[in-house]
Amino acid sequence: MLGAPLLRERSFGLQLLDTWAGAQLMGELGTLLTTPDGRSSTPLLLQTLRRLLQQKQEVSLLEVLRAVPVRQLNLQLDGLIGLADRWRQQLIRQRRAFQALQALPLQGRSLPPVAADPAPPPPRRLALPVAGRREPLPLSIWLPPAAQQTSPAQPWVLMMAGLGGNAQQLGWLAASLARQGWPVVVVQHPGSDSQAVRDALAGQRRPPGAESLARRLADAEAVIQAQRQGRLGVRGDGLVLAGHSLGGVTALLAAGLRPAPGLEARCRRALERLPLSNPSRLLQCELADRPLPRTPEPPADLRALLLFNGFGSLLWPDSRLSSLPVPVLMVGGSLDLVTPPLDEQLALFLPARDPRSRLVVVDGGSHFSVVRIGEREEAVLRLGQELVGVDPQRVQGVLLGLTEQFLRSIQPAQAPSLQAQRRRQGGITAYLLDPSMARRWRAAF
Repeated sequence: MLGAPLLRERSFGLQLLDTWAGAQLMGELGTLLTTPDGRSSTPLLLQTLRRLLQQKQEVSLLEVLRAVPVRQLNLQLDGLIGLADRWRQQLIRQRRAFQALQALPLQGRSLPPVAADPAPPPPRRLALPVAGRREPLPLSIWLPPAAQQTSPAQPWVLMMAGLGGNAQQLGWLAASLARQGWPVVVVQHPGSDSQAVRDALAGQRRPPGAESLARRLADAEAVIQAQRQGRLGVRGDGLVLAGHSLGGVTALLAAGLRPAPGLEARCRRALERLPLSNPSRLLQCELADRPLPRTPEPPADLRALLLFNGFGSLLWPDSRLSSLPVPVLMVGGSLDLVTPPLDEQLALFLPARDPRSRLVVVDGGSHFSVVRIGEREEAVLRLGQELVGVDPQRVQGVLLGLTEQFLRSIQPAQAPSLQAQRRRQGGITAYLLDPSMARRWRAAF
């Protein structure tokens, strides 16, 4: 463990050390490794790590320890064992929870694999002038076939990628929904998209973080206003807000869900020990050090929310989700190591009161299952299998079917609500829970 690379990219590592999350990581390390007089070693470690990163492309913790300008550091074994035990208890809790999920009395439904999507037509590109941005906001717009555009009976979907994501990665979902009649607009958020991550890896800027949330929310408001004014060429009977990861948090804020007071106190408790099992809490707690984004009034024509690997357990720890006047489809994966479904998706979903709301947990799904990298698109970060989960395209086939059925179920006189079920499709098992079944699952572990 000591010999493994602590940071693999010199330029990115130097930028990461200057971020809020980087400071939290180094602060925790400094409490585990103290100087002979009992003080935190964080200043020494930071100084040494910066010096080594100027000399080497990647640096291991062992190299940092050898280069620290003191003869002795004390390892606080009690703190290290406590951290490891906390992680172990989280893993035990997760295993018990998924055993309870498998034991729920859900009707099984087996479906054939979804046929591979034909190459989607390229979207219409639009550069939208937005107040506060020097350059226009890039939009990708997928419209239904001409035969389905005669009436705006379906709502339009505003879709937002996660931190470091881009519109192309969600194009498979946008194109598929458009073919079924839902116009989709996908927002590219300059400053917190894949190009911003590339710039951070090249040492040209700090990695994007929670500071981008206010800008993203302003982007969403600008796109909604432009559609109402007829500037997008997109018609629809109502609005569906959709997002992946941080895009899901943006969707909740755009829907008018105000963060609960007391975030700073909750974060002090949450960060008493490094949240190894839920890194999204670092991003949430970064918001405690800055003014929270102004929450707009909920759009009057809002019809539903689609949240893929969303999070916000510290932003909304109470029953505020019950105040949403529309149904929510919340999706998580059993292998999500960034926004674990027990603490994030399930915790957020439990207060849901709309009987049409649904929680989906995909066995083998990860935080990045909804992301599709095109053959010609270069991946920004190369992730191991433990972060990618099972074949993302097979998971996406399941998610697409459930998303389409959910959207139909919210339309008057179109289809009944989705029944709670265990769905097997293409070798993937997904657990679809209604609000009462979700509460029954939580009570079982």
